[in-house]
Amino acid sequence: MKSRSQSLLMRRIALHAALAPLAVIWLFPLWMMFVFSTMPDNGIFSPDIVLWPSTNFIENFKNLQADTDFVGAMVISVGVAMIYTFLSVMLTAMAGWALARYRFVGRSIVIAIIIGTITLPFSVVVIPQFIMVAREFRLANTWVALIVPPLFNSLGVLFMRQSFSMMPGELFDAARVEGVKEWQIFLRIALPLARPTMAALAIILFLASWNNYLWPLLINSRPGMMTAPVALGTLIGLTKVSWGGIMAGAVLLTAPILVIFVALQRHFIAGIAAGAIK
Repeated sequence: MKSRSQSLLMRRIALHAALAPLAVIWLFPLWMMFVFSTMPDNGIFSPDIVLWPSTNFIENFKNLQADTDFVGAMVISVGVAMIYTFLSVMLTAMAGWALARYRFVGRSIVIAIIIGTITLPFSVVVIPQFIMVAREFRLANTWVALIVPPLFNSLGVLFMRQSFSMMPGELFDAARVEGVKEWQIFLRIALPLARPTMAALAIILFLASWNNYLWPLLINSRPGMMTAPVALGTLIGLTKVSWGGIMAGAVLLTAPILVIFVALQRHFIAGIAAGAIK
């Protein structure tokens, strides 16, 4: 028994020793981004290799705020990402529940179409989507235009469908025998059981909305409606590029995602694992 525990310990040590260099490789660009955010523009392009932070972060942030109102853009990004994540998770959960638990004519065709949409790059549909939202519906420069068009996520639907398909059907049949209504079965039984999967999907969707650049850039032209990535992109001009401000803004954009992932990593890993097993 003792030898077995020692063998397990040695395997863990070997695994950590193998993964530690990979972790350093992944974290090094993030660390250098933070270092550059604390340096003036001329220091970023210095031929000397600098690995430790300087003292220019506050000044870079002040310049960033003066040029872009970055705090306001961050508030807009947080609001859009939170509303989008909640609505998209609920929409994909309802679609996944219907495809997993109901039998109807054309169900296989619907699933095939959803799978087919995954293969379409966003650049294929962005122009028709822009014309429909901006010209036909006249919703440019609104929160509705930022949130509603990307709501339906094909991968999220398949993700939730897989989660609901793994649940025992006898549980829902017993609830129906007891007289529980369909919407109550979905809200009070299915959704609590799918909580790990929903948490993982929420992280993925929040990250997608938080980093979304092309669609907010196209649909919003007013400075007061800019999201944080779009506001950060305005620092790249024809004659001047504020690299210190860009690095400071990149740090502020990255920090919330790291905090959210660290706080919810247990749910994220559990949800991914649950969706991968059938």
